[in-house]
Formats: sequence, structure tokens, C-alpha cells
Amino acid sequence: MKRILLKLSGEALAGEKHTGFDESTVLVVANQVKQLVESGIEVGIVIGGGNFWRGRESDTIDRTKADQIGMLATVMNCIYVSEIFRFVGMETQILTPFACGAFTKLFSKDRANKYFSKGMVCFFAGGTGHPYFSTDTATVLRAVEIEAEGIFLAKAIDGVYDSDPKVNPAAVKYDQISIQEVIDKKLAVIDLTASIMCMENKMPMYVFGLNGPNSIANAVNGDFSGTKVIAE
Repeated sequence: MKRILLKLSGEALAGEKHTGFDESTVLVVANQVKQLVESGIEVGIVIGGGNFWRGRESDTIDRTKADQIGMLATVMNCIYVSEIFRFVGMETQILTPFACGAFTKLFSKDRANKYFSKGMVCFFAGGTGHPYFSTDTATVLRAVEIEAEGIFLAKAIDGVYDSDPKVNPAAVKYDQISIQEVIDKKLAVIDLTASIMCMENKMPMYVFGLNGPNSIANAVNGDFSGTKVIAE
């Protein structure tokens, strides 16, 4: 593939601490992405905000404001991870759908393409810029906009299962499944809005475990042991 969109879990980047950042985990991710960039693959990245904020958990905060906090959490994550990427020798830019002063650049497809052409990794922070849309939806939206060839979902589990493997030890992992089946069976790989966008735009997804050895580089380079979600 020439261009991919990598979705990273904010919680996964926190490691065993579950909140904030675990630098050793982020360094492992950075060195794997560096392998991809050096091989000529253009990489866009979306990061969730779950290591800081899990959305509205009570009625004391308005849903719109809760979602805005989540958007800002993803900006913080991208600033941090971007700096680790720079530390290991990559060039990066952070793009957001709303102005963040001198912290980020405003997103446009043309601007992203310009940065990709210079060999930079583009971080797409701030979600869609609107409440009621998750980072799942932002991931698919950006992947479609930049014409990525696939979305790589680095998760805490190593693929898509027919039930929660944490609850059901007999859960069966799919090697391949259609996005329509994901919707019909309510497997919750990504939320419904994002799933429909994938289906309408025929955007494939590759779901794999972040914690496996060299998992990101292996998944992108074809040594893939997770689940391919097809959208044909």
C-alpha cells in the first residue's frame, strides 16, 4: 500500500497505567511507523482520547461540552505522540478541523497531500470537529478524504471475535468478515455511523492487536494475523 490510515487507541498508549502516556509504548509505535515511512508508505494517524476522557459519564455535563473535551484530549495525544515521532527521526504535522492557535494546522485534503508528498506523518486530531461523532467516524472520514488504501485499527485485542473474548473464553476470531456482518451481528468493531461510511465508500479495515511484536509494521507489510473487514 502507498497510503494508510492508522487508528491508535488512547488507552493503549497509556500502557498499564491506563491514563496519561507510557513513553516506552509510544516509542515502540514510533519506531514501527518509522519503518513504514522509510519504505515509502504515507501514514496518517488518528488517536482516540480514552486515556484522558471517556465521554459524558453523568448528566452534570452537557453532551456537546463532553464531546468537546474529548476532541481536545485527542489534540493533546497527537501533540505528545508527534513529538515522540520527531524524537526518533520523523517529520510530522498535526491537522485539526478547528483552529488551535499555533499548536496545529487547519485540516484540508490539499494540505495533507502536501505534507505526505514531503514524507511527513500527518496526525488528524480533534475528531470531526463536531459533537455526537466519535473518533471512529473521524477515522473513516479522514481515510476516505485522503484516499487511503486501508484503515489499520490497532486495538487491545488481536482481531474481531464473535463475542467478547474477555468474557467468553470460547470466543472465535474471524480471519475475514464483511462490514455488513459486523453491523448485523452488532460486533462493535467501530460505531454504526463509521461502519456505514466504510460500507458506502468501500474502505477496508485491518483489525489487529497493538501489543504483538512489531505488530503495526507486520500488519501493513502483509504479515497479518488479525481480522480483515471487507466493505464490498
